[in-house]
Amino acid sequence: MKQKVKIALADDEQLFRKGISFILQRENNFDILFEAENGQELIDAIHSKNVPDIILMDLKMPVLNGIETTKIIHEKYPSIKIIALTSYSGKSFITNMINVGASSYLLKNTSPKIVIHTINEVFEKGFYYDDKVLKTIHENLLSSSGKKIKNDLDENLLSKREREILELICAQLTTGEIAEKLFLSPRTIEGHRKNLLLKTASKNVAGLVIYGIQKKLIELSIEL
Repeated sequence: MKQKVKIALADDEQLFRKGISFILQRENNFDILFEAENGQELIDAIHSKNVPDIILMDLKMPVLNGIETTKIIHEKYPSIKIIALTSYSGKSFITNMINVGASSYLLKNTSPKIVIHTINEVFEKGFYYDDKVLKTIHENLLSSSGKKIKNDLDENLLSKREREILELICAQLTTGEIAEKLFLSPRTIEGHRKNLLLKTASKNVAGLVIYGIQKKLIELSIEL
C-alpha cells in the first residue's frame, strides 16, 4: 500500500478548489488536509494544523499571492513541496516560481491524470519538471536573469561518483532507483545527495536540477 500523501490546496476560486479536491480525494493514497483561499490563510493553516507534504498553489490570490507565499513557506518549511497550479503559462511566472522553490509547475487546463502523476512524482523525487519547464529554466540561465547562478565550474568540485549521481537525479530517478542502478544503499545515495546540495549551494533537489541544466548534464528533448 502506498504511503499517504498529505495535500493542501490554495486557490481563491472556490469552484475550482472543490473540483480538484473531489478529484484528488478519489485517489487512495491522497489525503486532503485543508483548503485555503489565499496565501495568508494557507500559512496560518499550516501553523495551526498538520503540515502537508505537498501544496497545490495558485499564483494570483488576494492578500498574499502564490509567489510570495511559496517563498515564505520554502524558507520556513523546506520539507513542504509546492506545485504551482495556475492558468498563467508565461515564462516569467514559471521562472519566478521555480526560483522561489516550487517543485513543479502545472497549468489548470492540464488533465487530472497529469496532476495526479505530478503529485506522486514530486512526493517520491522532490520535484517534477516537464520539457516546457526545463526549457524555460535553460533559457533563463542563458539570459541575464539567470546570472545569479555561478558560471564557473571547478573540475575538482564534484567527485566522479557525485557527478554520476547528479546526472541520475537530473534524469528524475528516485533515491531507490539510483541505489539499485549503482549497486549502492539508499543511505549512501542520500549521503551523496546531501554533499551535492552543500557543494552546489542548492537549497533543494530542484536546485540540483537547475545546476545540472547549467552544467549541461541534462539533454533537453525539445529544440531550443
